[in-house]
Amino acid sequence: MNLSPTGALRHTGSLFAMALDVLRAVPRRPFQVREFIQQAWFVASVTILPTALVSIPFGAVIALQIGSLTRQLGAQSFSGAASVLAVLREASPIVTALLIAGAGGTAICADLGARRIREEIDAMQVLGIDPIHRLVVPRVLATMLVAVLLNGLVSVVGVAGGYFFNVVMQNGTPGAYLASFTTLAQLSDLWAAELKALVFGAIAAIVASYKGLTAKGGPKGVGDAVNQSVVITFMLLFVTNFVLTAVYFQIVPQRG
Repeated sequence: MNLSPTGALRHTGSLFAMALDVLRAVPRRPFQVREFIQQAWFVASVTILPTALVSIPFGAVIALQIGSLTRQLGAQSFSGAASVLAVLREASPIVTALLIAGAGGTAICADLGARRIREEIDAMQVLGIDPIHRLVVPRVLATMLVAVLLNGLVSVVGVAGGYFFNVVMQNGTPGAYLASFTTLAQLSDLWAAELKALVFGAIAAIVASYKGLTAKGGPKGVGDAVNQSVVITFMLLFVTNFVLTAVYFQIVPQRG
């Protein structure tokens, strides 16, 4: 990968151009329904178990930290509200994004990269088949769908894990924990988290597809493309998360 400023700008422009090509190809017909279902099932199968397992310690750490802080401040009744707010707004979208990029994105990149070095992509272009419409669009849409569903799973598991650790390990009150859920959190927080997951899924799939389709140098090149796709996706996800969070706070009034 060319790390010079010119090369970085060229790769950035090519990635952005591919994102626009994907956006233009989405409404084109025929839609690859079978490919979409297969990719959605594949991405879900490689991410659902790791996501559920990772969300438990995330919820536990948040519950332990917030429970300790609320005890120091004498506001134990707000521990449930603060835990739910932290899980919904930040923890669940970030966990979903990291697992989608680390598990689903790498699989997509490796698959398309293998097709590239076997010259299957070139053969499709010779036959007049658009690889973006045929291969990339179903993967992007499938990853977005799975990311939204996984975000809901992480939210449920994270909140349940936070409840368990707060009540069992910190001797919290179950009634007060549950009653404070809606004190600070609101329904718009859940919709914002789902929107984040949708955007994160699109970014992960587009970056993985771009690196896979531009892989060079045989199997080693595919491995390098997979590593680069993970690093690039993580950087874009954290920047995008900051932007979306800042916009959300400007648009949606917060409860006090």
